Amino acid sequence: MYVIIVGGGQLGYYLTKTLLSEEHEVLLIEKEVARAAALKAELGDDIVKQGDGSEMRVLQEIGLNRADVIVAATGADEDNLVVCQMAKKKFTVPKTIARVNDPRNEELFQRLGLDITVSSTTLIHRSIAQEITADSVLPLAVLKKSNVEIVQATLTETSTVANKYIRDLTLPKNCVFILVIREEQVILPYGGTLLLPNDLVIVLVSMEGEQELRNALKGNA
Repeated sequence: MYVIIVGGGQLGYYLTKTLLSEEHEVLLIEKEVARAAALKAELGDDIVKQGDGSEMRVLQEIGLNRADVIVAATGADEDNLVVCQMAKKKFTVPKTIARVNDPRNEELFQRLGLDITVSSTTLIHRSIAQEITADSVLPLAVLKKSNVEIVQATLTETSTVANKYIRDLTLPKNCVFILVIREEQVILPYGGTLLLPNDLVIVLVSMEGEQELRNALKGNA
């Protein structure tokens, strides 16, 4: 799967590392020159491109029409919206995913045709408020037009994934860890993240792999 990520902040950086560890083809676009140079030094020139991902010229240069998925993960909602709309309407990218920094924009993004919107604020708030139970599949409206579900689980000592690094796990395809909440600390996970008992994990997974993932998280694999 070829994934293009626009925005080299923490979210874009860790998502890139996670997808690379799963052997996906990834291109990360970062606007700021200094940040892009630092990312290139770590991830490689073939993984990182410096440029404004909300510009048509840049998207044409990188061959966006070849992408299976584009993730707009910048800190500006308006840029994320522009990126995803161009990707869908001009380049016919099959799947568009947008980070929503202001949860009030989620409904607008959905009405404008984006496939998936992800608001970390909304996810964390739901977890803190305990509006959902541990080890449950969240039927979030933002995912209702896709085949992706969000699984939340609290790991136990018997969990198959406990005391292991994410990169060493045997997990279903199209499975990405979004957040790990450890006591009062919120962690953006990547391949080198060690999962511990009592961690609350939030994972994106395809519907086909949902039961396999739940079994692994609970220790029933």
